[in-house]
Amino acid sequence: MQWLRPSNTKRLTFFLLADILLSLFTLYSAYLLRFNFNIPENFLLPFWHVAFLIILLKIFNIALFDGYRFIWRFFALNDAKKLFFTHLLAYTLFSSLFLVFPEPFSPFPRSVIIIDLFLSFFLLGALRFSKRLMMESMGNIGKFKPAIIIGVSSNTDTLIKSLLKGDHYPVAIIAVLKKNQNMIGSTIHNIKIFDLLDLPELITKHNILTAIIEESLPQEALQHVYTQLKETSVQEIKRSVTLDNTMSRIESLSIEDLLARHPKDLDTQTIENFIRGKIIVITGAGGSIGSEIALQCHRFGALKLILIDHSEYNLYQIGEKLPSAQLRLCNILDKPMLDSILSSGQPDILIHAAAYKHVPLCEANIHAAITNNIIGSCNVIDSAIGHNVSKIVIISTDKAVRPTNIMGTTKRIVELYAQNVDPCNSEIVAVRFGNVLGSSGSVIPKFKEQIDAGGPITLTHPDITRYFMLISEACQLVLQAAAIARGGELFILDMGEPIKIIDLARTMIRLYAQNEIEILTTGLRPGEKLYEELLLDESEQKTAFESIMIAGSTLYPIQQLRTDIETLLHSNEPIKALRTIVPEFTNPSV
Repeated sequence: MQWLRPSNTKRLTFFLLADILLSLFTLYSAYLLRFNFNIPENFLLPFWHVAFLIILLKIFNIALFDGYRFIWRFFALNDAKKLFFTHLLAYTLFSSLFLVFPEPFSPFPRSVIIIDLFLSFFLLGALRFSKRLMMESMGNIGKFKPAIIIGVSSNTDTLIKSLLKGDHYPVAIIAVLKKNQNMIGSTIHNIKIFDLLDLPELITKHNILTAIIEESLPQEALQHVYTQLKETSVQEIKRSVTLDNTMSRIESLSIEDLLARHPKDLDTQTIENFIRGKIIVITGAGGSIGSEIALQCHRFGALKLILIDHSEYNLYQIGEKLPSAQLRLCNILDKPMLDSILSSGQPDILIHAAAYKHVPLCEANIHAAITNNIIGSCNVIDSAIGHNVSKIVIISTDKAVRPTNIMGTTKRIVELYAQNVDPCNSEIVAVRFGNVLGSSGSVIPKFKEQIDAGGPITLTHPDITRYFMLISEACQLVLQAAAIARGGELFILDMGEPIKIIDLARTMIRLYAQNEIEILTTGLRPGEKLYEELLLDESEQKTAFESIMIAGSTLYPIQQLRTDIETLLHSNEPIKALRTIVPEFTNPSV
C-alpha cells in the first residue's frame, strides 16, 4: 500500500514521536529508580515541567546537529557519538537553566539528570541501532552499500527517490556532492549537499564503497572525479541514466562516458524539422554509422525508412530494431538495383554511409576498396541525382585529409566527386568526422577483448592519437549539418581534442582490469597515421553552430574527374593513379 512506503517525512515523523515517547519513559524511569519505585506526590507536577524542557532541548540539539539526517540501516559509531554529545549538551543546558530558574522545577532530585542522561542515550541509541542489528542478523546489511552521488541536476531528485526504494540498486546515499557554493548545505530528500572538495574526507569518514556520477556532470569534471575516485577505497563507480520523470537506471561507468564530448550546440529541433515526415534512404544501414543514423531518423519522426546493405546479417540486425523499415539487400555497385529502389521509393533524403573503412584491409585489397568506395559512391550519387532526391548526404572521414592510406584517398575522391558533379535538382553535402566510440572498427572493443583475456593490450605506436566522439552525437551532428546545407558544402564536425591511444589504453585498464595488464607496441600498420586531421587547409568557414564548420571547396572539372576515375579503375599502377587525382596522397608503405 502506498501509505506504508517509507519516505523522509515519514521517517522524520517516526523518530520525533519515538524520541518524545522514549524520553518520557526514560525520565519517568529515572524518577522511579531515584525513589525506589515510589515517587512522592509533590514531585509529580514538576515532573511535567522538567519533561517538557528536557525533551524540547534534546530534540532541538539532535536536529541542530543533523541527528535526524541519517540512514537508519547504516547508523554507525560516528552517529552514536553525535547522539551522545547532543544528549550531554541538552542536559547541560537544562542543568544551567535549573540553577538560574529553580522555582518551576522544584522539588527536583538532581541525580535524575545523570540517570536519565544514560537511560535516554541507551534507548534512543538502541532504537537507531535496531534496524542495522536486525539486518546484520539476517545477513542483509552487505547488500546496502554506503554511497555518494556526485553532481546535481534536475534528475537528481528522481534518482534519489529511486534509490530510496532500494529495489533496483541496493545502496544507501550518504551525501550528494556539487561544485556550486550556492547549493552547499542544502538538502535533497533530507540528504545533505557537500562541496566536491570534501570528496576524499567523506569517503574516508563514511567508508564509501560506491560512487554514482550524475549524467549531467561536465566532461572535464567527470574525468577529474574519476581520477580522484580511483585513488580511494571506492569499489564501484557508477553513472545514472534517467529513463523518464519517475525512474533512473544505474550503470557501470564506461570508457565511452569518460571520452565522450557532448556538443553544446546540438539542436534537436533543427534535426527534427529536417527529418520529420520525410522518406529517407540509408546505404550501409547495417553498419555502425548507418544503423545509428537509421535509429536517429526513426526517433526524429521519419515517415519511411528504406535501408540498404549488402550484408544480410547486418541488415537483419537493424531490421529487428526498426521493424517498420523497408530492408533492401543491395550492393552499391549494382546501379540498376539502386535505380529501382530509388524509383519505387521516391525518397526526400539519401544518406550514403556504405564504405569499406578498415585501413589495413583496404591496403591489402586496393582494387576492392577503389571499386566499392569510389565507383559505388558515384553510383549512389548519380542515381540519387537522376531520381531528383532533394538532399544527398555523403559520410566522409578525417582520413581523407592529406591521406596516407587507400581508404582515406578513396573517400577524398568521393568528396571531390560530390563537390563537382552537377547536382541538377539535388543538394549534395559531405560530412567529415573522426572515430566514433563503439563502432565496429573502433580500437575500444579490441582493447576490451584484450583486457578480458588478461592482456596484453597491443597498440601500434606510443605517440599515436585519434579524435573520438559518441556515435549517437556524431550521427546527430551529421543530420544537423545536412539540415543547414544548401548544397556543395564539405562539413567538418568539431571532434574536440585528440586523445593519445596509450592514455586510452591505460584508462581502460584502470576501468575494466582486475589485474595488471601489459601494453605492447607493434609498429604502425600499412597506411596508418600517427595523428589524424580534420582540415585540409585554413580556409574553413564557420556556421551558426560551433561544432560544425565548412571546408574550402576544391575545383575539379567533373568530366576530367570521371576520366581519371575510369583510368584509375583499369590502371596497373593504382597508387600512381590515385596520386593523379589526390596529389597530397602519400603512402609510406608503398
